[in-house]
Amino acid sequence: MVFKKITLIGTSPESFDAAADDAIDRANDTLENVHWIEVEELGVEVASVENRMYQAEVEVAFELEG
Repeated sequence: MVFKKITLIGTSPESFDAAADDAIDRANDTLENVHWIEVEELGVEVASVENRMYQAEVEVAFELEG
């Protein structure tokens, strides 16, 4: 088996968990053969205190076909 890893950044105004879930959901919706996802970094956009955006950078590993 051969795998490819890509980085996605999910965002949410609610929490880090919701931001990670955003990235995981997108990976599952758009990629085939996803085998694992690792949360690499968490961050918060604080440019506007009233409307903070939580960010979760995740690495997605999926199996290449063929």
